[in-house]
Amino acid sequence: MTTQVTLYLEDTGIKLLLTKDRQVEKWASLLLPPGLVSDGVIMDEVQVAARINDLLQLQEIRSRKVTVALSGLNSIFRLITLPELPAPIIPEAIKNEANRVIPMPLEQVYLAHQVLPSPSGETSVFLVAFPRNSTDALVRTLDRAGLNIKKLDIAPLALARNADVPQAIIVNSWLSNADIVIMNDSIPQVIRSLSLPTESTTLADKLPSIAEELNRTISFYNSSHTDHPLDSATPLFVTGDLCQEPESWPALVGKLKLSVSALPSLIEAPEAFDSSQYMVNIGLALKELLLPVEEASRSIVNFDALPEVYRPKGIAISGVLAPVVGIAAVGALVFGGLFIQNMRTETEDLRAELTTTQAAITQEQASIASLQGQVNEATTPIQPLMDRTNALEDLLLTLRFSREHVVGDIKTVVSLKPSSSMYLTSIEFSGSDLTIEGEITSLSGEQIIFDYATDLRASGRFAEVIVTQIIADEGDENNPNPHYNFIFILL
Repeated sequence: MTTQVTLYLEDTGIKLLLTKDRQVEKWASLLLPPGLVSDGVIMDEVQVAARINDLLQLQEIRSRKVTVALSGLNSIFRLITLPELPAPIIPEAIKNEANRVIPMPLEQVYLAHQVLPSPSGETSVFLVAFPRNSTDALVRTLDRAGLNIKKLDIAPLALARNADVPQAIIVNSWLSNADIVIMNDSIPQVIRSLSLPTESTTLADKLPSIAEELNRTISFYNSSHTDHPLDSATPLFVTGDLCQEPESWPALVGKLKLSVSALPSLIEAPEAFDSSQYMVNIGLALKELLLPVEEASRSIVNFDALPEVYRPKGIAISGVLAPVVGIAAVGALVFGGLFIQNMRTETEDLRAELTTTQAAITQEQASIASLQGQVNEATTPIQPLMDRTNALEDLLLTLRFSREHVVGDIKTVVSLKPSSSMYLTSIEFSGSDLTIEGEITSLSGEQIIFDYATDLRASGRFAEVIVTQIIADEGDENNPNPHYNFIFILL
């Protein structure tokens, strides 16, 4: 029987779930005072650790091993394609590609990946970069609570594991955060996690932000998957506080014409259990509760994101074998005594041969030293050339990566341009910043410009999109439509 304890820490509370095989046994949640956790980062590790222990003791859970989820806030998810590569070099190739596609310094994030089923000649990889600061704080907090992390997951990936269909949209909302996941071919294709306005106290207050982000995410997915866009046949599953107010669903989908239903649970539970509050925990439990092959329509993305630095170290083979070696040594001493006398005679003969051999070795070493001196004299003028060559190769590699990054940025800027009436008049790079200028003639030009900036932010390629200037010209008799010039800075 598989018993699992799962924990999920949100900005507003802690959720605990204990399962045995496919059955919910215990569950509990605890609201946290504001400020203990902020944007997925534990700010007061001592207080949060104490509250985790309170929750475990209240439920009489003694297990010290937990499967835990990290918030999806500030995490970046990418599907990347590499050439078909030998398995030993795939991790290094993924790290090199991450340098190109992750829009932040890799020193600020941990990376985790899973190689997916791939066409011949390719290596398809699901890649996630998640913040070091929130991960380190979570690990330290659980350590303070006396807990060991069995496995680590990212909340949106755990959510995706609950949808037992190959294509779906999942929207989870709970108090201060929301997650949107678009599934296709049983793979999370687009993931968005966002903090909801702190001044919003009811679902009605938060719903416009969620609906706007949902519409933007679907538009982004369809624009990059024109061969297989989402349509009205795609189910939209909701969970969290959205499940408690079904009357809000029409406002959520708006004009999208999607069928909405509550995300069903794939494990059994007592009637009093509200699965909509614990879907991330259920997804964590499903990491080890694999469905039969004929039923496996849910997400195939399932890996342990716990960074290598926090994983238990393997048992040294020397420690395991030491007792065995000791016993064998004792036996060898007993039997070895029988041969000592014979070995003394042979040793005297070997000493004579050793003296002769050592003299020959000394002569050879003198010859080698002489040759080494000649080699050093020959290589001295070559070394500066080798250093220069290495420096040029490093520069070439840097320029190549920079070119690929610039090309990727330009492709994104051009592909997301929303209207044929919009023209980009200038694209300039300054260091890592990109400045674009453009113009549009339209009655709704200003709104189109802001929508364009929003789509660039949603692409995940740029850390920040700043609209620095919009200049309007109201037009004239020959052209009554207003004309707008705009400037963006992309960081």
